[in-house]
Amino acid sequence: MTFIWPSALLLLVVVAGLAALYVLAQRRRNRYALRYANLSLVREAIGKGPGWRRHVPPVLFILALAFMTIAVARPQAVVAVPSQEGTVILAIDVSGSMLAEDMKPNRMEAAKAAARAFVDKQSESVKIGVVSFSGDASIVQSPTTDKTLVIAAINRLRPQRATAIGRAILVSLDAIEESQGSEADLPSSILQQGQPGQPGATPRPSASPVPAYLVGQHSSASIVLMSDGQNNQFPPPLDVIDQAVSRGVRVYTIGLGSAAGAVVRLQGRAVRTALDETTLRKIAEVTDAQYFNANTEADLRTVYENLTTQLVVRNEKTELTAYATLAAAILAVFAGAFSLLWFNRLP
Repeated sequence: MTFIWPSALLLLVVVAGLAALYVLAQRRRNRYALRYANLSLVREAIGKGPGWRRHVPPVLFILALAFMTIAVARPQAVVAVPSQEGTVILAIDVSGSMLAEDMKPNRMEAAKAAARAFVDKQSESVKIGVVSFSGDASIVQSPTTDKTLVIAAINRLRPQRATAIGRAILVSLDAIEESQGSEADLPSSILQQGQPGQPGATPRPSASPVPAYLVGQHSSASIVLMSDGQNNQFPPPLDVIDQAVSRGVRVYTIGLGSAAGAVVRLQGRAVRTALDETTLRKIAEVTDAQYFNANTEADLRTVYENLTTQLVVRNEKTELTAYATLAAAILAVFAGAFSLLWFNRLP
């Protein structure tokens, strides 16, 4: 547990002081009682005393003050909270290497089958969009709750050339922005600055700051990015991932194949392809998501099944001030109630 205003915890010293004063007062009371020569006569005269009950209201009141102090310090903790995502973008690699037949019938068809199964398991309230990427990236289906449209878009995917993971992230963020009804300051606008070496080009696209009003705006959205290769197009993925981080969008990544790579035959030519796991892991890490690896079509289906759970429950840093305040209020109410019930006065 952490605190937003930890300095407020110094007030616990005051609460501890009140507890110490109460203990001293009780001891002082006992010393006064010992001054009587015959305690049995005193007990007989005053009858049976309140005993332990006289300590209950003060103790509850002191505990209430302690919880009030904790509430002032604004405690927070990382807890698992239900959070069915509002928008999920499936960013699917359609580079030529997806025709590799190490998955049956090939990587492309295995990926499409797993994606369709993933769509079927989502809640009716979740908007799902599809982005395909190869040498460039494009929105194949804007986020919608109509699963029929999403599945039809997945079925239309066809293999092309090259792998542009950075563009896929930016275009996926575009799809999220547009689904929220905001088309200004689209993340992909940084691509208009040109590639490095071109006139007027900006060497690092992340130099474009995210507008303050967009920061954390899409914390209920996620991107599921699947690739079997290495980025070979402008911009580099790690140069644009801050666009997702600033908006609160998590990017789950799925790697097909292995980092060792494999030889794929495309149109009669042998092409070596290798998975860039390092980049995919980093993308997931910095966006507070998770990386998965799949070497078979069964692995791929399992990954998408796990993602269904991941998108429903997320670990979030949650402020617990309300709970501490509620505990303080309950303790204070019980302290007053017991005092009125037993002694006909408030503590």
